[in-house]
Amino acid sequence: MSTAADIPASFNKPNWFERSEGWLDRKGKGAWIGATVLGFIFFWPVGFALLAYMIWSKKMFNKSCCSHHSRKSHKHWRSSGNMAFDAYRQDTIDRLAQEQQDFEAFLDRLRQAKDKAEFDEFLKDREKKAS
Repeated sequence: MSTAADIPASFNKPNWFERSEGWLDRKGKGAWIGATVLGFIFFWPVGFALLAYMIWSKKMFNKSCCSHHSRKSHKHWRSSGNMAFDAYRQDTIDRLAQEQQDFEAFLDRLRQAKDKAEFDEFLKDREKKAS
């Protein structure tokens, strides 16, 4: 029976394609598009292959990339291996998301109050001009 020590180290290393894909993912969707355009400019089959890969892997149509996290993207993070830290991180992210929602609601109430005050002022000015 083989153990993890019997597996060659080169087997676990990502190849050049996986490293390139990871690098482009970290840079975002713009890097993928730029690589595709450069592929078409220098050697069209490369650009076509990148375009086909982006469509096939659905990288082209994702709303967010790895470098731009949406509010729900924290669910896709890998575990750190420490359950206590992962729970703390999740609690912190949930708390911050709730604080952001509360703050946005507060800003909406401020805008409504300001709009109401401006409208009331307008009505008073119009009433003064009429009398």
